[in-house]
Amino acid sequence: MKILDWYILKRYLLTFLMMILLFIPIGITVHLAEKIGKILEKEVPFGEVMVYLLDFTVYFAHLLFPLFLFLSVIWFTSKLANNTEVIAFLSSGVSFSRFLRPYLIGASLVAAFSIVLGLYLAPNASKGFNDFQYKYLKGRKATENGQLLKQINDNDIIYVSHFDANKNTGHNFTLEHFEGGKMTYKIEANNIRYIEEDTTYRLRSYFKRGVGEHNDILESERRKDTLFPFDLEDLTPESYIAETKMYGDLKRFIEREEKRGSSNIGRYKLELYRKWSLPVSVFILTIIAVAVSSRKRRGGMGVNLAFGICIAMVFVFFDKIFGTMASQSDFSPVLAVWFSNIIFGVLALILLYNAKR
Repeated sequence: MKILDWYILKRYLLTFLMMILLFIPIGITVHLAEKIGKILEKEVPFGEVMVYLLDFTVYFAHLLFPLFLFLSVIWFTSKLANNTEVIAFLSSGVSFSRFLRPYLIGASLVAAFSIVLGLYLAPNASKGFNDFQYKYLKGRKATENGQLLKQINDNDIIYVSHFDANKNTGHNFTLEHFEGGKMTYKIEANNIRYIEEDTTYRLRSYFKRGVGEHNDILESERRKDTLFPFDLEDLTPESYIAETKMYGDLKRFIEREEKRGSSNIGRYKLELYRKWSLPVSVFILTIIAVAVSSRKRRGGMGVNLAFGICIAMVFVFFDKIFGTMASQSDFSPVLAVWFSNIIFGVLALILLYNAKR
């Protein structure tokens, strides 16, 4: 690696690091200022607050990772252009593709770090961050409380019209048990409540119909405490559960939920595919940033930064819009995750072609 490569690579990595170190304390300060009242009111232990802020740092950095990189590349490349260093490099016989090489090396290192962050560090940080939020700050569990129809194993299907996670109570509960493709019994209740003390379920207006060969067996009770082959988590899936699981666990979780017919598969797959789309976006945004800011402009660095902020806002806009569509409809999670990369990948090629000219 030549002096040019080392010079640009060091600037690439150091500027990116400084951008993170600059914005994260600001983010922590703003977030803490917003939440400090509730933290003091709840008398949260100091140690838990420190762990929460550490989780917030990782969560915040992972969430805005591409934008920090994009703005940092525009920043230091614009400084190179304003100091006519880019012109000096290219005038010495270095092609634009050769000039771009240390940027791509730096992008490879950052992309590798983003993979480690997304697969291993961010899930744990997300769980700690969200658990603290709903334990001390929001006061309600972040669960999917809507209509639930799920196959929990090879033989049982459950239905609940609504489940209140804060009271551990569901309404209009039904369980259908099948053997050999035929229903053998069906349980119904007006409501179902999970009893934490003895890990049982309490059914009100309990009714069971056992399907016999010639006659059905009917059983009814006003109240019945019993065990079921499913966990409370099956009735109250956390809305952020996918982002708290590491890659292998998330794949197995999605396979299990697909067999059960979960209605949140789109949301879970969205999180799975994002773990690989983020590293690719690092390369795309790096190329766009270099192509835009490598020319000396009359407006100076401000013009490049303004353009960069607009690009970043559009990138986030597409990501959020299509992510919401995939999580709440039948829109393909793969397309939703990769749409921004496809559009901005084409833009990167166009800007790179113009920059070479």
